[in-house]
Amino acid sequence: MYSQIAANKRKTWLLIFVFVLIAVLIAYIAGLYFSDWTITIGVIIGSIIYAIVGYFSSAGVALALSGAKPITKQDNPRVYRIVENLSIAAGMPMPKVYIIDDPAPNAFATGRNPQNSHVAFTSGILDLLSDTELEGVAAHELSHVQNYDIRVMSTVMVLVVVIGLLSDIFLRMMWFGGRDRENNSGGIVAILGIIALILAPLVASLVKLAISRKREFLADASGALLTRYPDGLASALDKIGRYSKPMQHTHSSTAHLFLDNPMDSAKEEESLSFAGLFSTHPPIKERIARLRQMENEL
Repeated sequence: MYSQIAANKRKTWLLIFVFVLIAVLIAYIAGLYFSDWTITIGVIIGSIIYAIVGYFSSAGVALALSGAKPITKQDNPRVYRIVENLSIAAGMPMPKVYIIDDPAPNAFATGRNPQNSHVAFTSGILDLLSDTELEGVAAHELSHVQNYDIRVMSTVMVLVVVIGLLSDIFLRMMWFGGRDRENNSGGIVAILGIIALILAPLVASLVKLAISRKREFLADASGALLTRYPDGLASALDKIGRYSKPMQHTHSSTAHLFLDNPMDSAKEEESLSFAGLFSTHPPIKERIARLRQMENEL
């Protein structure tokens, strides 16, 4: 279990490095094409500022898009105490707890760090799961907080937007103006630049999805380690996987935050093949199989 956690952490930081490399590449192409390196510097500085602003506002945006409402212990003692007990066991601050009025069973965590974290559960998941299963789900979400997944995914989400915006802006600039089109070297740079800028958002999205899948495996392992009972989360995922309807209020930009893909109505089993590359989450059956294996190791 510990080796799986360490391996997933290494892979995630490698993927984030690739992400940053894509952003720097876009800035470099722009500077090369327009023969003005101040553009490159400006793009990098502007991207950093945008990322910082987006990072601090991402939690509020995610909660608002999902329709999450904060609760106290008096509002729902059951879920509040489960989160409270697990927070104490993990040695971390108690996150703010939210309920989403939605019959689809799901949950997510967001925030900048453990001191500014939020955990949300749908009303559907509270109705569907037993206390042991709900504890497994809560441990999974708290593991996202403890592993700083919420920080990583907030950063990645902002970087995806930055890369998409930069690619769109520079493609328009290259198309409607810029260097002398008769210049052969400039033409070659333009062709290479256009190809790179078209591919950049696609690659960025694939990187984001890959990071999301890795973080889910890591949170499954960390959550199982926290409860010392992997079968609780495995049983919860099995029930969630059988639910056939998507969430009523969700958005593609926040889908990767949830325990299971909130926009997937089919719930069919996907392998991590070509189609699986575009999935925000690893297949539920694969997650359950790993948890069952952990049960034997503990």
